[in-house]
Amino acid sequence: MERMGSVWFLLELAMCSAMVGMLVSVHGQDQNPAGFISIDCGAPNDYPDNRLRIHYKTDEEFIDSGKNAQISTDVIYDYKQSQSKNLRFFPTGSRNCYTLRPDQGKGNTYLIRASFYYGNYDNRNKTPAFDLHIGTDYWITVNSSDYHYKEIIHVPTTDTIQVCLINTGNGSPFISSLELRLVDSSIYQLSNLTSLSNAWRYDIGSSSDTTYRHPQDVYDRMWSGNSYDYVTINSTSTTGLSNNNDAYKVPAEVLKTAQKATDVNPYIYVSWSSNSTDEWCFYFHFAEIERLPTGQRREFTISVSDRLMDTVTLEYLKPVTVASQIVTGPKINFSIDATQQSGQHLPILNAIEIFTIVKHLNVPTAMDDITAINDIKKAYSINGSSWQGDPCVPADFIWKGLECSHDNPPRIVSLNLSSIPLRREVVSSISNLLALVSLDLSGSQLTGPVPEFLAKLPNLKFLNLSGNKLNGSIPESLQKKVDDQILQLRMEGNPDLCKKGLCKPKKKGKSILFTVIASASGSIVAMLMALAIVWRIKTTKRKGAQTTQPIKSKYRPFMYSEVLKITDNFKNVIGEGGFGKVYLGALASDTKVAIKLLSRTSKQGCKEFQAEAQLLMIVHHRNLVSLVGYCDDSEHMALIYEFMANGNLRKQLSNQSRGTHILTWRERLRIAIDVAQGLDYLHNGCKPPIVHRDLKTTNILLNESLQAKIADFGLSKAFAADNDTYISTQPAGTPGYLDPEFHSSGNLNRKSDVYSFGVILLELITGYPAVIKNADETMHVLHWVTPIVQRGDIQSIVDSQLDGEFNVNSAWKLLEVAMQCASTTAIQRPDISRVLAELKECWDIEMGLERSQRMGSSKIRSANSFEMTSTEIECDSLPDAR
Repeated sequence: MERMGSVWFLLELAMCSAMVGMLVSVHGQDQNPAGFISIDCGAPNDYPDNRLRIHYKTDEEFIDSGKNAQISTDVIYDYKQSQSKNLRFFPTGSRNCYTLRPDQGKGNTYLIRASFYYGNYDNRNKTPAFDLHIGTDYWITVNSSDYHYKEIIHVPTTDTIQVCLINTGNGSPFISSLELRLVDSSIYQLSNLTSLSNAWRYDIGSSSDTTYRHPQDVYDRMWSGNSYDYVTINSTSTTGLSNNNDAYKVPAEVLKTAQKATDVNPYIYVSWSSNSTDEWCFYFHFAEIERLPTGQRREFTISVSDRLMDTVTLEYLKPVTVASQIVTGPKINFSIDATQQSGQHLPILNAIEIFTIVKHLNVPTAMDDITAINDIKKAYSINGSSWQGDPCVPADFIWKGLECSHDNPPRIVSLNLSSIPLRREVVSSISNLLALVSLDLSGSQLTGPVPEFLAKLPNLKFLNLSGNKLNGSIPESLQKKVDDQILQLRMEGNPDLCKKGLCKPKKKGKSILFTVIASASGSIVAMLMALAIVWRIKTTKRKGAQTTQPIKSKYRPFMYSEVLKITDNFKNVIGEGGFGKVYLGALASDTKVAIKLLSRTSKQGCKEFQAEAQLLMIVHHRNLVSLVGYCDDSEHMALIYEFMANGNLRKQLSNQSRGTHILTWRERLRIAIDVAQGLDYLHNGCKPPIVHRDLKTTNILLNESLQAKIADFGLSKAFAADNDTYISTQPAGTPGYLDPEFHSSGNLNRKSDVYSFGVILLELITGYPAVIKNADETMHVLHWVTPIVQRGDIQSIVDSQLDGEFNVNSAWKLLEVAMQCASTTAIQRPDISRVLAELKECWDIEMGLERSQRMGSSKIRSANSFEMTSTEIECDSLPDAR
């Protein structure tokens, strides 16, 4: 018997366990309603909220930035909501975004609620203010120390929804909870271009401390009690209200109370002031909760801002919802008035939802590009604070390292992950960025082979894979694009990579030793030659205080008497610079030349003069001014250049050089590309790189066909390493063009030239000089442009002399490039090679070619690229730009 009793006990225990398991299972299902995402931001762990019957998760899987905090213990019990105790705050980054991925995906209607409680978590007693964005568009501003929430009804066009906190400079943004609820798509009037931001949702007739939400509301809308100056009525029974098939599903607990007009006020009227630009819409909810005599019904009209919306007749315990049209104006009101058929039964109101309209003005980035760049982000574990939200939109928050087109939708046209330790192969997701024009993965510790899919990117013009650990050979299809001058490719600094697909087996023994020695010897010789040239430039002095040494080169030397004859006794002055005057001359062959004569009173001395001569003897490019010869005797020094018939760019822009001719937009683009090509040659085509240090429009010369060439290399510097910086205590350059960082650090490097080039681009765009002077003030052209850019007024920016004859898209593109180049900090400026690729994109836009056609054959005069392979400063070994 004892054994039998034990068996029964075990059976009962098992049955109890099973029942408990069933209850837990049912309870667990109740805690996770379909279509709900519930996030307690900053919470240390997941938990069930038994009061709401909702299971809350931590926010770790929804965002990869910010820090967790608990509110002050002084106020932690002020609010009963569990979601008010913790928060996540964002001390860094201008935009931090949560990404929600509802199972139901795009095209459905969702209620999204973000809750906030500052709770003096940082012990500063200073509540931050910041903006919320839904996707790419402004939603609302958050600025309250109390526990509060913001709600929006939204239909996403993609399978992900992003809620972004925007730092506006008024403290670190924070958030307490974020919730998403799937609602019936038929109940709110929405489109892909608008969302509904909830201003108020009132349970009319309930006390102000009453709030209903889930589980009473299956959509988890929050209904707050509110009463106007009317009579409150209520029903003791909610059974009939609960048993209805109304899609709005307003809780019976909400509908069972209402307010009714009075004999003194026979209508319900509410009004408030509004911003005249705000747009409003209303959802009125009614249910007859009074039993009226047989045959009698309550009937009334609804008007919003004095516009009749609908006439409503109520039936007992049958809910009715009326949605208004959109209204706007400085004063908003609604009125509910009884009709004659209603008799003595005055109008009522049970509940109301009032929304403002959120317009989606920004077109998101193309979905294929979003998917591809997020795959790249995941593959390379890129968690930078700037890589959040839409990659291209709004323009103020474009991801670091990306550049995007102004297309509809925007496309990613440039990706720069240089110097980021990616530490793996080139991922295939890159092949899905089909609009990509420039790809820079240099110095990123990439491994593995060069993938062939890079050759299949239809728009790619610039590819930099230098400084990695790639192996194997360059794919033939990629090399063909280089050979066809469609692609500019940089591969140096990959020791295990074979050139042009010629991978030969390594030889053993002496041959290996010989190769190593030869390679090392070649590098040493190159380095010694470079250092010798730099040393010679630095140590050359004038006679007397400075001892002058004659220039040795293959260029023709001229006697001073010849210079006198060529210039007809210095008859025709065509310019003047820091060295002295520039004269027009003619050789015996009648070839016109320009002669720069070093003046005894020049601002720049013999050292700079010889520096320019030495530099022009070793660099050769079609966009650098060509040296014809020199004069170097004990008393006189002169440089003889090719003659540039159209003078300098500044005179052309100010219309001082060619009478009535105004440079067209296309000519300006062509000049910008010419200058960028010359500068790219100096920075990336010569080893070590050469920094001009005095780039300006007066040093950009134009020949008879308006081809631009960089001139005046007296202040140029050659650096022993690519990343070298020249530190000087004396200004080198011209005010208006000088790198802003020079004033604080004294540093000058390649990015200093890029800044100067950005100013030149602004001059080409606007027609104004770098420093705009008038009777009232002096202003830098960058400061003049910036506020107009923020207004989006491109017509007011582009040179008025063009009379509007320019392509708006290419103008925006060029302006974007200029602003990037002219960034105040060097790290934000792109390399000139990237700039060149962007300028060619501007040209293509101007020419009106489709991207697929553009890649076939380029008709830009000197836009075709070639691979730079020189490792010496003697750039004669490089091919001339074609």
